[in-house]
Amino acid sequence: MTAIELKKRIIDKIQLIENEDLLKETYRLIDIELEDIESPYVLSAEMNNAVSEARNQIKKGDFLTHNQANEQIEEWLDK
Repeated sequence: MTAIELKKRIIDKIQLIENEDLLKETYRLIDIELEDIESPYVLSAEMNNAVSEARNQIKKGDFLTHNQANEQIEEWLDK
């Protein structure tokens, strides 16, 4: 089902709803989704520092591959 088809089905169902509480809750959920789209998540200074540090580590090659990380996890779990 495409997004357009899904939107049409949702609109058709909403038009049949008489329950005001259900309509309010539906509106609230849609509004939450739109707020997430309209306003990006704001990082704190500490979070920005952590991202910056991680980027520097990647540039220096100081990271594990997916397989290396999984191997370390397996070692930790076996202890």
